[in-house]
Amino acid sequence: MEPQLNDKKSLSNFFDEDMNEEHSPSFEHLSRHLHQNLSPRRLSSPFNPESSPLFSPSPESSWSRSPPLTPSHPSLLYCCISSLRRDGEIYSITSVSGDLVLTGSTSRRVHAWQSLDCHAKGYIQASHGDVRAMLAYEDILFTSHKDHKIRVWGIKTNYSQNFRARKLFTLPNSSHFKNFICRTITPQNKVTSKPINSQHKDIISCMAYYHVEGLLYTGSYDKTIKAWKLYDKKCIDSFVAHGDHINDMVVNQQNGYLFTCSSDGTVKMWLRVYGESCHVLIKVFSFHTYPIYALALGMSQSQRSFLYSGSSDGCINFWVQEISTHYNHGGVLEGHQFAVLCVVTLENLVISGSEDATIRIWRRDKIRFSHECLAVLEGHRGPIRCLAAISQDELATSFLVYSGSMDQTFKVWRVKLLREVKKLVQDDVDDGANLGGRFEASPVLSPSWVKKKLQCRSVH
Repeated sequence: MEPQLNDKKSLSNFFDEDMNEEHSPSFEHLSRHLHQNLSPRRLSSPFNPESSPLFSPSPESSWSRSPPLTPSHPSLLYCCISSLRRDGEIYSITSVSGDLVLTGSTSRRVHAWQSLDCHAKGYIQASHGDVRAMLAYEDILFTSHKDHKIRVWGIKTNYSQNFRARKLFTLPNSSHFKNFICRTITPQNKVTSKPINSQHKDIISCMAYYHVEGLLYTGSYDKTIKAWKLYDKKCIDSFVAHGDHINDMVVNQQNGYLFTCSSDGTVKMWLRVYGESCHVLIKVFSFHTYPIYALALGMSQSQRSFLYSGSSDGCINFWVQEISTHYNHGGVLEGHQFAVLCVVTLENLVISGSEDATIRIWRRDKIRFSHECLAVLEGHRGPIRCLAAISQDELATSFLVYSGSMDQTFKVWRVKLLREVKKLVQDDVDDGANLGGRFEASPVLSPSWVKKKLQCRSVH
C-alpha cells in the first residue's frame, strides 16, 4: 500500500540515500556578512553586476514611508532590512517552515539563510549549478539543475544550529534507467501508447508539488511537462503542453488542477485522469498574446481561487473562479513598465517583481475583487527574477518579502500594514492617486538599459 503524505512520519524517512549518485554535499558555516556603506540608489552608468556592493542590514529605526516619487498607501510601511550578495544571478527562492530561506543561483551552491536576520546557516553543494527552480515541502527540498535533472534533498532546520541536508535521490536516477534496460517492454503512455521519455531535453524552468497524491510536476523550455510519482521515483507522464518555453506552473492543492504558462502567450489548466497517470487539458486562458512568465494562485476565505499571470507587457491579468473549472477574467493590474517576471500571493495580497527592477504590493478587495497598489519597493539595480513572502502573524499585517535579482543581490524587505484608513476621496483619485494605474517613475535601472528596452518596444 502506498504511503500517505499526511502521515505523521517525516517525508524524508520514506527515502533511502541513493548510494549510486554523487556524494552527499558538504556544508560549511558561512562567515559573517561584510559591511559596506550604501552606494547611490540610482545608477549613473550602465548596469554592471560586478560593481554591485554588499549592503549591510538596516536598523529597526529606518522605518519610513514610501519615497515621494513612489505612490504609496497611507496604511503601509516598509523598509529593506538586508541586502546580500552570493554566487552570481539569483534564479530561485523558497522558504522552509517559515524559519529558513533558501536561494538558488547560477552557481552549484544553494544557500540557506535565517528568515528574519538573514544570518547565513550553510549551503548545499551540488554537482551542477543553474538552480532555475526550487521548492520545499515539509522536510523535502526539490532543486532543478543545469544537467536537466531534479535533485531531492532531506533537510533539517534548527534555529540554534547550522543548516543540514542530504541528497536522497535524483530524477531521473541511474536505477530508473537500469530498470528500463532490464524490461522487455519500454513503459508507455496508456492513452497515446508512446514511450515515456523521463529526461527533459532543456532547462527545467519551474516545478509544482501536489502533496495530496505525491506528484511532482516539472516544466521545461523543451515545451513538455513531466509528472513524477515521488515514492516510486519515476516519471508517470510526459506530454507537450505548449508551443513555446514553459515558464511557470502552480497546482491547486484542493482539487489537483495544474496551471501552466508559456512564452506562447497562453495559460493552460490540466487535470490528472482519475485512476490513471495521464493528464487532460481542461481550459486555455488566452486573454492576450504576450509571453507569460509568472503564475500565482491566491485563495479567499470562502476557498475561491484567484489565478494571476504576469506577462511581458508589464501587466498582471487575473481570473476569478466561479464554479468548479469555470474562471472569469477579473481584470488587469497595471503599473510595471517592463515584463513581470515573478508573482506571489499572501492572503489577499499580491506581490509582483518586474524587469523594471521594482516590486509592487497589491491588495485585493475581499468583496469586489478589485485591486489597488499599496507600494512600490525600489532598490534593486537589475530585473527581479524571483520572490517569496512569509507572514509574521496570522492576519498577514506584518510580513517579510524576499527578492532575487540579476544584479546578483538577495534583498529582504519588512512590510507592515497599519490599521485601515478611510477610503481616499474620489477627487484625489482623479488627481493621480489611482494606485492601480500607470505612472512614470524614475527608473532604478541604468539609463542605457531603459533606453534599450524602449527602443525594442518601439520596434515591435
